[in-house]
Amino acid sequence: MIRCMSLLFETIRLQDGVFINLEYHNLRFNKSREFHFGKKDQLCLENLLLAPSHCRTGIYKCKLTYDAAIENIEIIPYHKRFIESVKLVEDNTISYDHKFSDRSHLLELLAMRGDCDDILIVKDGFLTDTSFSNIVFFDGDKWVTPARPLLRGTMCESLLKTNIIQKADIKVDDLKKFTIARLINAMLPFQTGTDIKATNIHF
Repeated sequence: MIRCMSLLFETIRLQDGVFINLEYHNLRFNKSREFHFGKKDQLCLENLLLAPSHCRTGIYKCKLTYDAAIENIEIIPYHKRFIESVKLVEDNTISYDHKFSDRSHLLELLAMRGDCDDILIVKDGFLTDTSFSNIVFFDGDKWVTPARPLLRGTMCESLLKTNIIQKADIKVDDLKKFTIARLINAMLPFQTGTDIKATNIHF
């Protein structure tokens, strides 16, 4: 049984020689292998990943590409993107419920960002994700993340499990409730995520 032709991938933060949130990556990795390729064997990333000696200090980006089996592992120095503004882009047909290497649909939407640094995708009237991250919003009391993301990331899952953030349906009109948006993903932990002023979310 093969459900997809595109490779999938995991992006894992390697910090001071330690792979971060590996249990969440491992869970998604094996679920995707089973869903798309019928593989029920549980591979353990802890046994398959090894930090090179030159990566024992600092922050690195580990990209693991796979289908039924791991095809490639690449570890490179991490450079944080500069994101100061996002543009709302509506697309009611987009689907990205697994972490596919084929990001052509996302890149088509990203090309609509105009003068902004990135996009925030609106689907069926609800906020979802940016082109490369989940997003959380601060209302002065608590942090909330869209309940209908295109793809719930490993960092977001860990924050929800520990009750650091909450999830809620967020419509475009709800943006006025928030003061700050923060971008989070495997490479952007909550504490060091990229903050965007609500006034820099453009229609």
